[in-house]
Amino acid sequence: MAILLRKAHRSAPIVDINMVPFIDVVLVLLVIFMVMTPFLVQQQVRVNLPQSVTSNQVPDRPIVIGIQKNGEMTMNGTAVAAGNLESGLKALLGKNKDRPVMIQADKDLALQRVVTVMDVAKRLQVSKLGISVESPK
Repeated sequence: MAILLRKAHRSAPIVDINMVPFIDVVLVLLVIFMVMTPFLVQQQVRVNLPQSVTSNQVPDRPIVIGIQKNGEMTMNGTAVAAGNLESGLKALLGKNKDRPVMIQADKDLALQRVVTVMDVAKRLQVSKLGISVESPK
């Protein structure tokens, strides 16, 4: 009976996963990256950029135009009349037409008010114009 048990035990399949080949491959990759890193750093080109005294830093923050339900407008939190919107936006944009402009309008506002602001932005050649919306809850 002991002989039958030994044969049954010997014929059972090995279910262990051999991790040694995996560890060998990972270590070889680690050594390759450690050896190659100094060569990659040496191939970078170093450039000394010139400096300017009169350069201006233009913030990438968007210009926010808010329109309340009663038609009152704000530009970056400051109240602005509808007639002064174009000149105020032009002053904030300066030469940077790529600065984003976001319109935050009340949902009950007449669409024509929003279209008027979009027309002003189009006349000033604003390239990034967006309308803020509230995400669904």
